[in-house]
Amino acid sequence: MGNKNKTISFRVNEDSFETLREIAEERDISLSAVFRDYVETLVAHDGKVQVVPEHEINDSTSSETESFPPKVEVPKSFVREHERLELEAEHLREQLDEYKRYVTKLSEQVEEADDDEVIQLEDLDGDTEEDEPSFRLG
Repeated sequence: MGNKNKTISFRVNEDSFETLREIAEERDISLSAVFRDYVETLVAHDGKVQVVPEHEINDSTSSETESFPPKVEVPKSFVREHERLELEAEHLREQLDEYKRYVTKLSEQVEEADDDEVIQLEDLDGDTEEDEPSFRLG
C-alpha cells in the first residue's frame, strides 16, 4: 500500500494568516511547509504540542523540573477495567445490531403476510352456531 498524502483545509482570520505568512518568510519556507512541520510535530508527540514564542524557550527555568507533555502514570487495574468496558460496549453494540436485524426481519414478515392469514377476534364472536355448546366459567 504506500504512504498516501492527504489534504487538510481550514479557515483562519486575516491576522492569523498574516502572522503565519511572516513566520514562513522568516524561515524562508512556504506557508504549506509551516503547516507540515506543525502537523509532523503534533503527530510525533501524540497530539501534545505546546506553541511558545522562541524567546520563552531559552528563558524558561521550569523546563528542567517539568517536562512537556506532562506524564501521568495510570494503574494497570484502571487500564484493564477500561479495556474490559470497551469489550463489553462492543459486545452490547453487536447484540443491539442483532436485535435490530431480528426486528426488521419480523417487520418484513408481517408486511408480507396476507390479510387472509389474520383472523380478527371480533369475527370469531359473531359466528357462534346454535349446536355448539356454550361454556360458562365461574
